[in-house]
Amino acid sequence: MTSASTAQSVSTEPAGEPTAGDTGAGRPPEAGGGGVPAVVRRRLATVEAGLSLHSWLATGVVVAIAAILRFLRLSHPPGKVFDETYYAKDAWGLVDKGVEWSYKDNGPSYVVHPPLGKWLIGLGEWAFGYQDAESGVSAPGHLLTTAPEFGWRVSAAIAGTLSVLLLVRIGRRLFRSTMLGCAAGLLLALDGFHLVLSRTAILDIFLLLFVLAAFGALVLDRDARRRRWTRALDGGLDPATPGRAGRPAGGWRDWPWWRLAAGVLLGCACAVKWSALYFVPAFALLVILWEVGVRRSAGVRRPWRDALLDELPWLALAGVLMVLTYVATWSGWLLTDIGYYRDAARYPNSGLSDNPLYNLWKYHEAAYGFHKQLDDPHKYQSWPWQWLLLGRPVAFHWIQPPNCGAASCAEEVLLLGTPLLWWSFLPALAGLAWLGAARRDWRAGAILLPVAAGLLPWFWFALDGRTMFSFYAAPVLPFLVLAVVYVLGAIISPAGAPAASIEDGYDRRLVGGVIVGAYLLLVALCFAYFYPIFVGQPLPYDGWSARMWLDGRWI
Repeated sequence: MTSASTAQSVSTEPAGEPTAGDTGAGRPPEAGGGGVPAVVRRRLATVEAGLSLHSWLATGVVVAIAAILRFLRLSHPPGKVFDETYYAKDAWGLVDKGVEWSYKDNGPSYVVHPPLGKWLIGLGEWAFGYQDAESGVSAPGHLLTTAPEFGWRVSAAIAGTLSVLLLVRIGRRLFRSTMLGCAAGLLLALDGFHLVLSRTAILDIFLLLFVLAAFGALVLDRDARRRRWTRALDGGLDPATPGRAGRPAGGWRDWPWWRLAAGVLLGCACAVKWSALYFVPAFALLVILWEVGVRRSAGVRRPWRDALLDELPWLALAGVLMVLTYVATWSGWLLTDIGYYRDAARYPNSGLSDNPLYNLWKYHEAAYGFHKQLDDPHKYQSWPWQWLLLGRPVAFHWIQPPNCGAASCAEEVLLLGTPLLWWSFLPALAGLAWLGAARRDWRAGAILLPVAAGLLPWFWFALDGRTMFSFYAAPVLPFLVLAVVYVLGAIISPAGAPAASIEDGYDRRLVGGVIVGAYLLLVALCFAYFYPIFVGQPLPYDGWSARMWLDGRWI
């Protein structure tokens, strides 16, 4: 770490926004270089750019732990588990023919999710081989031939590992702390829900990755825009001047490139599952609030008006890039004529035309109708208010293996969050909301808004009795972990406390560090206890039953 980041290694002070106790009233207008008052420079401060060897070494350790857990015995359990029976087959069809294809029926498959997640699964099958006994399809890998299960699961394992890497770096930037960033990544790495999704060829881990990457790009955009204003103020800009003269000079180098990248990443997320759309307005609102905040900190007279006038065109351009990215992921369907609903001649009386984009729209209408009417009962369905309480996890795989060394054994892969971590989420959200309001901390809103965007829409769909599952909460998981880490940071370093404050004879930071360390250790032990049912490790039946803490709800 740099010297600056070391000094703030466990800081949870609001970074870059005015707080209730940081108005500058009653203090001389100290200059922080370039004639900019120190209080303004502090409000516009960001994490220092540049290579921090210590932070990257710590990041590497956490990511290595995540990778080992996700790649170890990845081919187990054998065969296709849960919805791999659909996505692994569709993925190979995309690689082989450019569209989802039923080899058993020798025709295009009707699918109701966009293709990008399946394209990514298919890349692993192309690289490491694919085999399907039911249809008789067998293909060696172009890079290395392995067990076929590895081929269709490896992309999910890579996505899961990358999401841990992203969360470490996002957490470090949000909290100005390598330790807290690594704590966030470690908690995600040791979560059973995330682990199971990272070892299974279904779509939700890719959705999580792209939503988190888009959020990370917006955090980088926030920092870049604040540095832009700082440079302008250092150069003598008077933000009180009306019109363009009171704004930083623009050029292609000062374009909001990270914001545009976020638009592309959101397009990728929507091309995995449409539920990514719920995050679009939340992220747009974050951008506007951050742009208002930087103008208010800089001293702009009308921050809301100027932010809307300056930033709405860039948001619109990001939206265009999102749409173009989404359509581009359908290129296999658009550039061939064998996909479902692609060619009007193959589907008489369907209302299709010779325009492929029109037919793509009709396909989307049909898929939307399917989702809207999806209310068939399912053994493992659950309601949104059960998800954070682990009220109904999903069994991906369950058998009673013979010759297991005990009279009776069980082997299961259960999509279950690490209980101690998940049962911390609701208290952490309450603490985050309270502390964020009390400190007027921008980070609280940055975490709470994506949580709301990813969870609240499902409560609305629950009113219609729609069939839904706990893995619909996947893209919210990193933000829930950030909520926990925010509270942990507050325990270590209460707002306004000096670096080594002594109160009532003890060091508050030391005690806070012990509490946080104990929590992380307990989460790790809880994860280790449930690890066998995350990866399908055979257990004596009594050992398996002992892990079913909520009895029938987990069976």
